[in-house]
Amino acid sequence: PEERRIRYRIGINIGDIIVDGEDIYGDGINVAARLEEIAEPGSVYVSRSVYNQIKGKVGLGFEDLGEKQVKNIPDPVRVYRVDLSGTDTDSLSRDFEAGSLPLPDKPSIAVLPFQNMSGDPEQEFFADGMAEEIITALSRYHWFFVIARNSSFTYKGRAVDVTQVAKELGVRYVLEGSVRKAGNRVRVTAQLIDATTGSHIWAERYDRELDDIFALQDEITETIVAAVEPELGAVERERARRKPPENLNAWGLYQRGLWLFYADQTRGGMDEAKRLFQRACELDPGFAAAHAELSFTHVAEIVRGLTDDPKASLHAAADAAERAVALDARDPAARVALGRVLIFRHSHERAIAEMEAALALNASFDRGHYGLGMALLYGGRPEESIPQFERGIRLSPRSPLLWAYWMMLGLAYINLEKYEEATASFEKAIQQPNAAFMVFVHAASTLAHLGRIEEARALLAEAKTRKPGFSIDTVRSAAGQFGPHSGVARIIDGLRKAGLSE
Repeated sequence: PEERRIRYRIGINIGDIIVDGEDIYGDGINVAARLEEIAEPGSVYVSRSVYNQIKGKVGLGFEDLGEKQVKNIPDPVRVYRVDLSGTDTDSLSRDFEAGSLPLPDKPSIAVLPFQNMSGDPEQEFFADGMAEEIITALSRYHWFFVIARNSSFTYKGRAVDVTQVAKELGVRYVLEGSVRKAGNRVRVTAQLIDATTGSHIWAERYDRELDDIFALQDEITETIVAAVEPELGAVERERARRKPPENLNAWGLYQRGLWLFYADQTRGGMDEAKRLFQRACELDPGFAAAHAELSFTHVAEIVRGLTDDPKASLHAAADAAERAVALDARDPAARVALGRVLIFRHSHERAIAEMEAALALNASFDRGHYGLGMALLYGGRPEESIPQFERGIRLSPRSPLLWAYWMMLGLAYINLEKYEEATASFEKAIQQPNAAFMVFVHAASTLAHLGRIEEARALLAEAKTRKPGFSIDTVRSAAGQFGPHSGVARIIDGLRKAGLSE
């Protein structure tokens, strides 16, 4: 009967606890207890730390109740109420009982224990360590929902059907692999599967000498994660592209905005990408990554000459980046977005600090290395910038921003007057299908410096088909905004040799 029904109220917090025998205490427990005290019967209240971890990863809404002063906690606590209206809790219960969990909004992945194919029990720890390191590394990407090791490792030693694993863990993607040792060599294989369809997204094999086992583990983990992250990004962007915009949630709008950002470098494309990111922010005000990408898009329209008011665009980029950091200072993309704004403001030391903070959060974040390279280059340290651009390229060889990574590496070489190396970098950039027109401009300049005038003029002609009417003034305006270390004088000198008009 309804009058005898027990209505629970729940408070959830993430924080440190102290274990003393069978007792636990500390602020982590205290905040959760105070949230439970102020929660209404039948409701679930969570702290900001919980909200930041689960937003967009579960099929639930949240109501921001603002900051609350609670007993015995010195600072106010930001409180969110889980919106259970319209949620079929009976259905959720049936899903749990049936061993099938709903998919979160964001990409969800389980890394299964790697199989030891060597017949050598001593290699078991290496195989387990590979999976554990990959789980840890993937967890640093805030846009992934990664199943914890304790859940993934329940499948160790079992013949599994990845489709069933996905249902039981509530994930879309499964990464599985194996380790085989022969003498002093080891072979590691890995494959990424879309478990909802059973289709293989990516697979790779790595053969290495087994000299330093921990260094080998780190190297292969980094390589696998660097391959998996952009593959999942591409799949998610394509999934969002195929859906009608009116049917997209905040995550889908964000992914569709990314697809446009990378695929359509026209003013119309940038405007639509901004609109999609803005809409994602409106649907989920706590979505730090959407604010970060909105900032990146405002910056991109300045760089590509697609705005009539660069100052207003930079101001909008700053607002979005600062909002992203305020929402989640541990999101590397947010820190890089703020760093990019600081580069435009010629605050290079602060920009370097933001980029380094991003890499401290995720050392495998290719955009972090790219951003740090930019901050170093425009801060007058081109030699130090080169390893950062090379690292970004190494970490993400299939990134849709690869043209920009190669272009910036070329610009670093221009600053050092190493035109052969610059030309080689620009040639790599030109090979990318979405290379911006400025790549052709910079490449033409370096070829002219090398005396290859006819080749330089051919590239200028290609640049003019992509941006009719551009001139030396266009280049001066675009490159000059980065300050005295942009290399603009050398670039313009080369363009004059190639015959570009003022």
